[in-house]
Amino acid sequence: MAFEPPRRLVRALGETAPDGDDWLERLPEAVQQAVDLRELTVERVQVPGGRSSLVVLVRRADGTPAVLKLAPPRARPESERAALTHWGGLGAVQLVEPVTAPGVLLLERLSPDVSVRSLPEAKALLEAAGTLRRLWVEPPDGHTFETVEERTGRQAEAMRASAAADAEVAPLVEAALAARAELLAAPPERRLLHGTFRQSKVLSGERMPWLAVGPDPVVGECAFDLARLVRDRVEDLIASPSGAATTRRRVKRLAESLEVDQERLRGWTLFRAVESGVRALRVGRPGDAELLLEFAGWL
Repeated sequence: MAFEPPRRLVRALGETAPDGDDWLERLPEAVQQAVDLRELTVERVQVPGGRSSLVVLVRRADGTPAVLKLAPPRARPESERAALTHWGGLGAVQLVEPVTAPGVLLLERLSPDVSVRSLPEAKALLEAAGTLRRLWVEPPDGHTFETVEERTGRQAEAMRASAAADAEVAPLVEAALAARAELLAAPPERRLLHGTFRQSKVLSGERMPWLAVGPDPVVGECAFDLARLVRDRVEDLIASPSGAATTRRRVKRLAESLEVDQERLRGWTLFRAVESGVRALRVGRPGDAELLLEFAGWL
């Protein structure tokens, strides 16, 4: 079988590929090796799939459905493996392969085309928030997960460079960086976080109704993890005459339901929206950037 990576994956990885990176070119051979080694039967490649990994629906030798996932080193697949191991299936998809191979994960099969995003908005937010709460646990002793301070520090450097080159985004960048500095001064807790949580990252399963997938784990305060959920369906928010008011209500409702400080959630939502918007500008996605930066302006 020819393994063609989905266009979305090719485009997304192309935006971040370091010079000389040939992971995409080697991917078909890597998939074939992974399939042969595990005696898997391939059903199909998941399309459109993710932006940082190839997802292949497979069956194991005993007929059990599973998912084979391959990701490049810059997507931190070993960090994902460590987080999924620590969660042990509580709120997240389970690993089904004890033997590890770098960049290759064999996971339980969920319903790949059914996420909480398919639910009405209020119900989707409720189910997503409930799933996220289960993931907020103490990190393992001696962990090597990246911290919120480390991750946002790298992002902050790129944001400063963009602000220096583009006066239009400078005020929002300054506000976002000021919020980050204040938030990092006194974090209220340190938990293992999903890191890139949103509605589309919560899929329907048989073992539990909803389970999270695709973490990019990080250790820090819970409000950081919740911030990305605030801007879910940002296109609908921007198109609505009451988008700004809806956003503020969403911040309040999510903060109250998950018992995080409302102002801290607002601050991390601002930082993450500006960071995403500036990054979209940098890689040539001005439409996405416009939506994200307008949303950030409401905060």
